[in-house]
Amino acid sequence: MISMFKPSWMFRDIYHVSPEFLAGNHIKYVLTDLDNTLIPWNQIAGDEKLAEWLKEMKKYGIKVIVVSNNSYSRIEHALVDYDVNFVSRALKPLTFGIDRAIRKYSLNRKETVMIGDQLMTDVFSANNSRINSILVKPLVNNDSWTTWFNRFIERFVFQLLKKKYSDIHWQ
Repeated sequence: MISMFKPSWMFRDIYHVSPEFLAGNHIKYVLTDLDNTLIPWNQIAGDEKLAEWLKEMKKYGIKVIVVSNNSYSRIEHALVDYDVNFVSRALKPLTFGIDRAIRKYSLNRKETVMIGDQLMTDVFSANNSRINSILVKPLVNNDSWTTWFNRFIERFVFQLLKKKYSDIHWQ
């Protein structure tokens, strides 16, 4: 059961996930969480660093799609300056949002990865959707009140993962 929370890879933040790494692992499609993964949860929109990361992905032919539990309007406002598709109200940790993105954009599961900052939602839903996952550290050290409970449980789950898997480490 604990294996359902094990990410395929772990990076310090999304900006350390390079297109070279993804291409080297045969990844052509990136599904990514929004809050605390692409932008801080309490920030309205992204910044130049995000714009540059998205530009690099596009240059390498890697398609980025946001899959978030947020509302349509929250995601639309956050991404207004970027050419990025999205799926709102993804209902993670359920697989509905990921499965919807895979169908809507005709993605190959073997070539798709989900990147997010939470084991309990992003990694768990990716693993249940049979796609690879990348866990990143949150961009800021605080969270919306809706995430507090998940973070509390996540600490215990992460300790169990480290005990069971020797290859759990941040890149």
